[in-house]
Amino acid sequence: MRADDHTGTDLGAAVPGSAAPDADELVQEAPATAVPHGTAAEPRWKKLPVVWQLRRSVGLQRGMLVAGLVLVAGFVLLAVLAPVLAPYGYNQLSGPDGSFPRQAPPSPEHLWGTTVGGYDVLSRVIWGSQTAILTVVIAVVASIFLGVTLGLVSGYLGGWLDRVLVTIADAIYAMPTLLLAIVVSIIISGGQSSFLGGIMAAALSITVVFVPQYFRVVRAETVRLKSEPFVESARVVGTPTTRILTRHVLRNATRSLPLIVTLNSSEAILTLAGLGFLGFGINPTAAAEWGYDLNRALSDVASGIWWTGVFPGAAIVLLNLGITLVGESLNDLSDPRLRIRRRATTPTPKAATA
Repeated sequence: MRADDHTGTDLGAAVPGSAAPDADELVQEAPATAVPHGTAAEPRWKKLPVVWQLRRSVGLQRGMLVAGLVLVAGFVLLAVLAPVLAPYGYNQLSGPDGSFPRQAPPSPEHLWGTTVGGYDVLSRVIWGSQTAILTVVIAVVASIFLGVTLGLVSGYLGGWLDRVLVTIADAIYAMPTLLLAIVVSIIISGGQSSFLGGIMAAALSITVVFVPQYFRVVRAETVRLKSEPFVESARVVGTPTTRILTRHVLRNATRSLPLIVTLNSSEAILTLAGLGFLGFGINPTAAAEWGYDLNRALSDVASGIWWTGVFPGAAIVLLNLGITLVGESLNDLSDPRLRIRRRATTPTPKAATA
């Protein structure tokens, strides 16, 4: 049934006995409507992934998201300002007054005490945040680049290339994460002891673990999108495949990536700590690493020396907690069934009749 059947008159015809309305009158009579949230009239910065979810969140969801962002921002600031905030170097064993004491309790000279090797615990934790943030950023960026690229190509082209890539991704995905990272770290590092060399070896070992996750998500979306009318129309008019993938498919196939990035970042922190704890991470003389410090603190627990293991462990827990809170909040906000909606402010009957 057409819209004019409900009104009894044709919208395009004039009513008998009356003059046709002028275009200016129609414009003046049109009611003013508010611009809904998420439309093109809003500034671009309000549509950024985290900013948009923060504006939509309420109650507990907003509290979780804000708490996670504060924790992550605090560790990012520690990493950036490590040369300024750290009282000593990550491998410094002596100061103006001589060599540092071993396993010294917290004191004004060493606020969080010293380790069994004579390192300042506070300095190692601060410098360790720089190592963790750099490793996670490199691993996640490399995983996104490789996973998205391979997923787009595999899902759009199909054929034997798709079958080969899917088989490789499934084989990698089926292997235990930490075990695969250990094997790749041994192959890549080759006795690297430099700062950037150790970070790159650890980051690439984590990248191999994460690439199949991005590949599977993007490939599934690409397979769905390539049969959509707008993609078929672009193919019919002769648009190059590269332009179709980058212009039409990429934007729609990567909508869920911010959520996967946060979840993978927390997993990368634990994988890096596991590599360092088992002795396959970054060389301790090249950079500070929380997992290695925990390994060295194992023998101190029986002697009642708690400060060498509590602070590096708390740093791992807090950073992982912050990233997890952000990821869980984004997951709740992206799912309409879990999203907490704002209460609609409807006028009361008295206010409506006033």
